[in-house]
Amino acid sequence: MLKRFHLFEFEDLPWFPERLRNYMTDFLSQAARMTNLFSASGEVIARMMRESGSSSIIDLASGGGSGFVPVALELKKTFPALKIFLTDLYPNKEASEVLVSKHPDIYTFVETPVDAMNVPPHLDGIRTMFLSFHHFRYNDAKEILQNAVDQRKPIAIFEAQQRTLIHLLPMILSPISTLLVTPFIIPFRWGRIFFTYIFPILLLTIMWDGVASVFRTYTQKEMRQMVSELSESGSFEWETGDVGTGTKRILYLSGIPKISP
Repeated sequence: MLKRFHLFEFEDLPWFPERLRNYMTDFLSQAARMTNLFSASGEVIARMMRESGSSSIIDLASGGGSGFVPVALELKKTFPALKIFLTDLYPNKEASEVLVSKHPDIYTFVETPVDAMNVPPHLDGIRTMFLSFHHFRYNDAKEILQNAVDQRKPIAIFEAQQRTLIHLLPMILSPISTLLVTPFIIPFRWGRIFFTYIFPILLLTIMWDGVASVFRTYTQKEMRQMVSELSESGSFEWETGDVGTGTKRILYLSGIPKISP
């Protein structure tokens, strides 16, 4: 297991150009959708929906948002009332609106910025985070969990990478996948083509953020430690583990409010 380093990611920098940030999150969403990366998360979320009685998902730090689509379509078959609200501190308006237009019966885009550490109480549902929990320093990540506990909202964290050399290698090789995936990203944008194939800054920023993500990712042990430090942690049922197989094996942390006797 590699030591954790909280390296910076370009996506997190306030001064980083919004258009480039959106191109990067578009790539991540497309790659996740093409590989159905989060397929195994469906069983965790389905259990949480049954136990909590909620049919709404508040997706925090959504980015491009579409990486979860294959799972959402499957969940919709079992939970017809399913609604997913896309939120982010830096909302990707264009990508989110495309997603909503394709699946208006499932998705709603929240245009105003939403801080995962201080989610407005009116956004009621199961909170999810895909490939984003590692962006937060330890105390801030713990605050995300604390906010869910304080508002008694179920929460599920999913990470596709772990702090190992095996997970580091694909990030180093990500320029290849970026070149292969980019032509399939919708909507088509000449700017994305330019910054990928002509002036390939996206190859570098995506690779760096991928490498940084591996070093930033929390282990199950570290997430359990966070949970143990929360106020009123015992009022939730917590579970950590991993689901899926092979390249689709993902790490998760879930928490559901206990039913009062």
